[in-house]
Amino acid sequence: MTDSIVKQGRQKVTGQAWSRISVPVSGAVSETLALELAAQVAEAFQAQLNILFTPPDPAELAPWLGEGFTGTVQMSTMDSLKLAAEESEVMARSQFGAITYEGKLFTALNSPVWQDLAMETRLSDLMVFSELSAKGQGMLSEAFQQVLMEERAGVLIARKPFDIGGTALVAWDGREPSSRAARRGLPLLKKASKVVVTGAPCGDPPSDLNRLAAYYAAHGLAVEIDVLPKGDILNQLLSANERHQADYMVAGAFGRSRLREFAFGGTTRALLQNTQLNLYMAH
Repeated sequence: MTDSIVKQGRQKVTGQAWSRISVPVSGAVSETLALELAAQVAEAFQAQLNILFTPPDPAELAPWLGEGFTGTVQMSTMDSLKLAAEESEVMARSQFGAITYEGKLFTALNSPVWQDLAMETRLSDLMVFSELSAKGQGMLSEAFQQVLMEERAGVLIARKPFDIGGTALVAWDGREPSSRAARRGLPLLKKASKVVVTGAPCGDPPSDLNRLAAYYAAHGLAVEIDVLPKGDILNQLLSANERHQADYMVAGAFGRSRLREFAFGGTTRALLQNTQLNLYMAH
């Protein structure tokens, strides 16, 4: 491993900023940390915190209640779904009320819910999700996949409290997903006191970490370079994260096809499923 400092650039910079931070919620207790961290990020940027209540959509259930279901069963199921959505919204509004950040907004999405969420995503600078959603669990697991993969939004996966002004680790392999994340994450990186660019000198073509460091220098950001040895990339990234005591990692999502990633594992799936890292990701 080599360890070097790129001296061009300066740490204290102004310029790019995020103005709207959005958090899809379903009213689950497990979303509390995501809300707290989203409020922390919003306050750091003096941005609008947009809480998006994302209920189960009756329109998506209707096709499954066609042939083979009586009208009474259909009405009962729809009524139960409506009641569950109302109870979840009460919980979500309660969580919203507990947020002390003043620049907050509560939005209840309308059916078709996915289309409404997609529009809110397109008009947001950052989307924040809980750990369970990123792991494919809970009411918003599909929404997480759609926001990350179909809308290609920048997504923060909140797993534990972190210091925005602390250390950030950028995992870069020169490919499109990691480069997209590295670019889109710049506003967040500019809040960090230390930024480390890391990766392994392998691949086709091999990544030259100095090229990303030079890009960051053009944006006034000085970074440290940590070249990883060849080997299991996930373990190397986890070791680098621990070595630098990073508060969060910036990484690309699904550099290979989603099907191949799902079938054979892949670094993205491993980061989502088997780590406790705060992650900023983009596809």
